[in-house]
Amino acid sequence: MKKLILAVFILLSFQSFAQQTEQDAIKQTINTMFNAMRKGDSTMLRSTFAKGIAFHSVANKKDGTVTLEIENPDDFIKLIGTPHKGVYDERITFADIKIDGPLASVWAPYKFYLDDKYSHCGVDVFQLMKTADGWKIIYIVDTRRKGNCPE
Repeated sequence: MKKLILAVFILLSFQSFAQQTEQDAIKQTINTMFNAMRKGDSTMLRSTFAKGIAFHSVANKKDGTVTLEIENPDDFIKLIGTPHKGVYDERITFADIKIDGPLASVWAPYKFYLDDKYSHCGVDVFQLMKTADGWKIIYIVDTRRKGNCPE
């Protein structure tokens, strides 16, 4: 009986460790994306994305309607890599990470700064897939607002 309990404990410990290791790898991919934004490094940025990545933004219009805006990932990559004034600094908190085999979902409240000046906030939702080269971002959708920032 003691051997069975020990085996179950070891198995659960291993699963917990493996899950934490995958979460760390997912966080690293997302952190690399934001480091690339801060550095203005489009090559580093592109390395975090899978082919076919999709970008969307859920936008609140002044008239009260909510729309889904489709954004072009190549335009974003070009924006980051083109010399510009200021540092694009998006500061996130990893609120929730869910993993099912090669698929992961991340909920991350953020605040965006240009240099040290606050611009806006919202929530980023990332979908990632595990590839032979590690975790890659396949989808990003976000919200954006000036106030009432998530913590």
